[in-house]
Amino acid sequence: MSLVHQGVLRDAFAEASHFRSELYACLTARGDALFELCDALLCTDGPVRTLVDLALAPEHRRGHGALYGGLNQGRIDVSRLRRALAGVPLPRAADGRLVLAVVVSPWLRPDASTCADRAFCHTFGRGEGKHQMVPGWPYSVVAALETARTSWTAVLDAVRLEPGVDVAAVTTVQIREVVERLVDARQWQEGDQEILVVLDAGYDAPRIAHLLDRLPVQILGRLRSDRVMRRPTPPRVYDPRGGRPPKHGGEFVFGDPTTWGTEQTATATNTRLFGKAFAQAWDRLHPRLTRRAAWLDHDGPLPVIEGTVVRLVVEKLPSGGLNKPVWLWWSKTGATPEDVDRCWQSFLRRFDIEHTFRLFKQNLGWTKPRLRSSEAADRWTWLVIAAYAQLRLARPLATDLRRPWEKPAEPNKLTPARVRRGFRNLYTKIGSPAAAPKPSRPGPGRPPGSKNRRPATRHDVGRVLATGKAFSRPTHHKVGTKPRRTSQKRPQPTP
Repeated sequence: MSLVHQGVLRDAFAEASHFRSELYACLTARGDALFELCDALLCTDGPVRTLVDLALAPEHRRGHGALYGGLNQGRIDVSRLRRALAGVPLPRAADGRLVLAVVVSPWLRPDASTCADRAFCHTFGRGEGKHQMVPGWPYSVVAALETARTSWTAVLDAVRLEPGVDVAAVTTVQIREVVERLVDARQWQEGDQEILVVLDAGYDAPRIAHLLDRLPVQILGRLRSDRVMRRPTPPRVYDPRGGRPPKHGGEFVFGDPTTWGTEQTATATNTRLFGKAFAQAWDRLHPRLTRRAAWLDHDGPLPVIEGTVVRLVVEKLPSGGLNKPVWLWWSKTGATPEDVDRCWQSFLRRFDIEHTFRLFKQNLGWTKPRLRSSEAADRWTWLVIAAYAQLRLARPLATDLRRPWEKPAEPNKLTPARVRRGFRNLYTKIGSPAAAPKPSRPGPGRPPGSKNRRPATRHDVGRVLATGKAFSRPTHHKVGTKPRRTSQKRPQPTP
């Protein structure tokens, strides 16, 4: 083993130990139980099926009552944990810039009527047009992306969306706070490349770019194929008839090639998965805003948010599906061919976060617990994020414990699931700052045969009406109320 490799391993070991100490300091109430729950999540072999099974792991030295007590009555200093996540080494693109992806992932709870703060989550079904709205807890997650094909990301933040919130406003605040923490951690300094934030079609990219105008960020978002953009305002020409000068130029209709004109930049790149990728870019296009929806209460004249529209067409799809063009909007103008290629390649890298969500839900059991409180769900979510951060820090330290049917992997090229497989061996070297459990005796519990005289409160799924007010079920529809009688039973005549 070379001295350089030994130095890399020593630094990785020190970084992982420091993060574990910082994580333990973030657990301000029932910290020992929460920390051992996180260790049990990391060291358990195989996917997590139920939450109580983690209490059987050797790393969890407490009973299952302490497990649920930590999630229900524990406390986590989320602000400090967010700063700790922003301070660890983060992946960067080839030019050294940070690339962040923002995605909403749901924790579906369709039958949990006793859980509060549920909202309708958009889900994709199997088949064409099988989109459904299922009750659950949607979480907005921000993660840093790597530049090559990988299943690794660096999750930096997670926010549970309340029912009826403005997703663009919440996302703007979330991105602003993440960028400020990155600046405080010296992950971004004056003179560095601006941070690129990648969004999917569900976000209003021009509005988010306008709200984050003073931050060192660039917004890249996907647009629907039926959008209509406007060109820059044409030069003013004297008109003897008078009238107000136009504010917008001609239309740029995505579905009408006759309105496109000549593109400013065009590139063609050979890719391994998609064959040849063709990208066209049109400069200084903006949406025409109107005073409705999010811009209803805007003070002053409506802004003109100019950017670059990129159209991407690939030669083939690996799945063999319908090959449709992808439309992107970049918040900067004057794009060069290098900028266009970086934009669409960064957008394709956004799908790496789907591997992270698959690991969270299928291996780490993020959505497996049947927790009643939304606050307990937030604590469990942060424990899963902290466990995943430790897996990423242990990436150069882990040993490949592959199955006989698995292919060998190069050092530092293991997937998150295979790093987790060997984390128990690393755990014995790192140690745990959690204190040993104190001897105790379980409580008596509810006496056998007694009835539960305090039933849990039922909650409606959060809905918002067109007027902006929260939906409330009518009194005669609420659970536990006496139904309204619509008719009186007539007395029967006596014989």
